[in-house]
Amino acid sequence: MTVPLGIAAVVLQNSLYDVPGGFRAVMFDRFTGVQKDAKPEGTHLLVPWIQRAVLYDCRIKPRNISTTTGSKDLQMVTITLRVLSKPDTEHLSEIFQNLGLDYDERVLPSIGNEVLKAIVAQFDAAELITQREVVSSRIREDLLQRAGEFNIKLEDVSITHLTFGKEFTQAVEAKQIAQQDAERAKFIVEKAEQERQAAVIRAEGEAEAAYTISKALDKAGEAFVALRKIEASKAIVQSLAGNRNVTYIPSSGGNVLLSVPSDSRS
Repeated sequence: MTVPLGIAAVVLQNSLYDVPGGFRAVMFDRFTGVQKDAKPEGTHLLVPWIQRAVLYDCRIKPRNISTTTGSKDLQMVTITLRVLSKPDTEHLSEIFQNLGLDYDERVLPSIGNEVLKAIVAQFDAAELITQREVVSSRIREDLLQRAGEFNIKLEDVSITHLTFGKEFTQAVEAKQIAQQDAERAKFIVEKAEQERQAAVIRAEGEAEAAYTISKALDKAGEAFVALRKIEASKAIVQSLAGNRNVTYIPSSGGNVLLSVPSDSRS
């Protein structure tokens, strides 16, 4: 009784298999071949020694695809793509029959290099920099189409690195230096022009001031000169009045100033 129960337990254990989360199972039958519909997540039954479950990871996988190729103007370009891919769960049986478990390794590097070389050859090196979004969009569209032919879905395609040959890089650096020198020279010229205009404005202001003073003198005439003489005389009187060596002597005609030395002898 124990032996039949043990055999039954082994048969039952071998008749069950689990499909983890994010996976699908393709059933291979020794008599009928690969079944069309893949099994979803969970526990399922199979016929031991006749059927075999092949698990496929259907989660998104990242991959970098890099290639070195020539641009339209014959500049060498190294470009790297980051691709997020997963298998089309509706066609897992076809993927298993045609490509096997390492489907992405067999397909993505080859079609990625093919698309990159074809797209980069349509742009100049400068356009690859200035029109990067257009280049990325073209690569994404073509790669999606090519991957779809192998029942592979691409969730995202983006350019991560874009570098050029030594000669082109040096040419770009030289151009940037020349542009900076041109901007610096332009600034110096503008500064000199502003200083010249400021000098002209100052000269015009000084000329206008001189003209205004000359015009005022012409209008005032002798009265202005007499006023200046009175102011000068007043300044002299105030200076003498503050000197202790000067003495006033009353007279019929007015005060007379007498200068007496401070150290006079008797």
